[in-house]
Amino acid sequence: MEWVETTAETIEAAKNLALDQLGVAEDDAEFEILDEPKQGLFGRTRGEARVRARVRPTTPRAKADRRDNGRKRQKSAKPQERRRDQAPRTERAPRAPRPDSPPVDPATVSAAATTFLEGLLQAAGVSGTVQVAVSGEDIDLTVTGEGAEMFVGPKGSTLLAIQDLTRVVSQRRLGDHDTHLRVDIAQYRERRREALGRFARKVADDVIASGQPRVLEPMNAADRKIVHDTLIDVPQVVTRSQGQDPHRRVVVELADESAPADH
Repeated sequence: MEWVETTAETIEAAKNLALDQLGVAEDDAEFEILDEPKQGLFGRTRGEARVRARVRPTTPRAKADRRDNGRKRQKSAKPQERRRDQAPRTERAPRAPRPDSPPVDPATVSAAATTFLEGLLQAAGVSGTVQVAVSGEDIDLTVTGEGAEMFVGPKGSTLLAIQDLTRVVSQRRLGDHDTHLRVDIAQYRERRREALGRFARKVADDVIASGQPRVLEPMNAADRKIVHDTLIDVPQVVTRSQGQDPHRRVVVELADESAPADH
């Protein structure tokens, strides 16, 4: 059986992509982890997970079993007779619709995502709720409740993994390629936005006081946007981005010494 190779933000998401391509359940597949993402700034990961997978080969029956059945095969047996002794093939699960299929209603996607997150809370014994906000193709799901913080993890790492899984069971399973789905738990993203905004303003104050530009640590696009948006109202400085993902950084410098902004 041929191997397939997939990449995603997490190993679990890459495995699910591979299972979608193979059309089998996880118990019927075997995996090789080629690359793992590394922890970056603000809980975000750097790089992608890369996985190889294939349908698990069928183990042939032992000779003793074949003798017990009283069907000892002759070397001259026809191919059709030999195939009867082989284990039945595992039925493949239906593949997700192709990208050229009709768009999926965002309400259907949000309902599937809500069901998954509510099931996750119930399985963990956490009393919480899932609030949904749909605006066009943007779907925002907010999980709140006592004990929901356990799903955030160090620097939001568990939250990111849950978001990936939620996208798999809703968008990918339904063949949705249009909506933008985000998950927040215990208002972690909002608190992180506020903390990153405070950090950006402090960096701006340092640049104004010293006259020297500051090059920040690599950030993902969402974090860079927070910095750009926070400092757009500070007339003494400007921001721009440099480098290529996943090592793209924000540069904060005095307005009269800056190069053209590149967000």
